Amino acid sequence: MRIGIFLVAAGFPGRPHGRVLRDCVEAIEVAEEAGFDDAWIAEHHFMSYGVCPSAATLAAVALGRTRTIGVGTAVSVLSTWHPVALAEQAAMLHHLSGGRFTLGVGRGGPWVDLEVFGTGLARFEHGFAESLDLLCRAMEGRTVSAEGEFFRFREVAMVPAASMRPVVACTSPETTRLAAGRGLPMLLGMHLDDAGKAAMLADYDAASPPATEAGTGAGMGSGTDTARHAVRHLAAVVGHVADSTRAAVRELKAAMPRWLEPGLAGYVPVDGRRRPVRDVGEYVDFLTGVHPVGDADHCVETIRRTREVTGLEHLILMVEGTGEHARTLENIRRLGAEVLPGLGG
Repeated sequence: MRIGIFLVAAGFPGRPHGRVLRDCVEAIEVAEEAGFDDAWIAEHHFMSYGVCPSAATLAAVALGRTRTIGVGTAVSVLSTWHPVALAEQAAMLHHLSGGRFTLGVGRGGPWVDLEVFGTGLARFEHGFAESLDLLCRAMEGRTVSAEGEFFRFREVAMVPAASMRPVVACTSPETTRLAAGRGLPMLLGMHLDDAGKAAMLADYDAASPPATEAGTGAGMGSGTDTARHAVRHLAAVVGHVADSTRAAVRELKAAMPRWLEPGLAGYVPVDGRRRPVRDVGEYVDFLTGVHPVGDADHCVETIRRTREVTGLEHLILMVEGTGEHARTLENIRRLGAEVLPGLGG
């Protein structure tokens, strides 16, 4: 099984943003030492939930500080980037890292980012498929052109060129069908329990074209011989280990609301629509109840159960739940020493 870490660059109250970003790089260095396969970095704009506005930039720093660990974006928000510009960055990181970089992209939301960057609500609501297809062409080919609704330009050379394919964050049936139709791996979010993950994987399989028509998939994941894992999906979960399950849950329930309450409030709609409101206490109860949060044996058992229920062979563990850098590094080291060995190869 393949296990990575997932870094939101969480903006806990009182933590300087620059310190949070530097701490993320150190966490990836420690994850490499601890035996993790990869590290994935989230991107957010104008909010304390996550203080990294360019996951690709932070990935570049992390790749320069490490030698073996894979690094990916989870995700770069495609609705606020030009797909070709993002493909150019991905190609650079691919070549400079010796193939250790994977680009993960997502549709994002109807947030104020669209106004600030000038990409607009229409592209978010109607243009994700066009953006994704243009990104794939730019990542796979030596030249690219566009004759679509949102992108129109003459053929240009991709310099540098690379042979890559993105991973796609999927939270809706529409995005799942888009990823399936293109043979692209899905990244599933922390908001899903095992049954929810299994349902999305089943939807993906149902929407996939015959194997002879589908792409071969991409990313740092490790597949199985089953049809489902001809494309190698991954999922984000909370990962937190302590001396007892009760202690691990208590730590996160005490800390995470301090981050989530102001952080989730940072999602500001671009057009005045009502913003979904989540009960933070209930959400933390959910996260600590269904994800590997506990003593080492409980974490191993929970990850194994996820694999059995879903067939997933690649999980990335969100390790920043306490908001204390020293505890995050301890968590990474303990997960590496106490949990990874119990999962086998």
